[in-house]
Amino acid sequence: MVKLDVITTRGGDDGETSLGDGTRVRKDALRIAAIGAVDEANAALGLLRVQMAGLPEDAMLARLQNDLFDLGADLCRPGEGGLRITTAHCARLEQELAAMNAELPPLRSFVLPGGTPAAAAAHLARTLARRAEREVVALAAAESVTPEAVRYLNRLSDHLFVMSRWLNGKGAGDVVWVPGAGG
Repeated sequence: MVKLDVITTRGGDDGETSLGDGTRVRKDALRIAAIGAVDEANAALGLLRVQMAGLPEDAMLARLQNDLFDLGADLCRPGEGGLRITTAHCARLEQELAAMNAELPPLRSFVLPGGTPAAAAAHLARTLARRAEREVVALAAAESVTPEAVRYLNRLSDHLFVMSRWLNGKGAGDVVWVPGAGG
């Protein structure tokens, strides 16, 4: 179990931080950017969970938040490969996504972020998951990263897109793109 007695260590005042193996790196390193993007996506899931408190979806979102923390833990230990996020996590996302999608009508247009507050929050989480995916892909081009990290984030953004539609009255409240309507 983790025990943190001191939060302010001043260890990062010089623009560096420590990875899980003790290695010091600059705070603008690719690995730190990837970890930060995963953390941002996790925070967005926390906002969505506030709106889903007491509903069955909250348990699913709690699993997703824990997964993202596990993914961040994997990323903070370079060279150790996939310690926590596995193909089973990706398979679970696909199963949940398929179950929600089975209750949705087919898309006839692109969907704009919006609708219910919960659906809008799911869209925000989706966009942050996509950013995390881009950061992890950039990291993987330069350093060793388990392929499950990229795969998981790709599935997560799809999962959150489908969830946003599901939270919009199972697609009935989707806000659809109308080409040329903005001008």
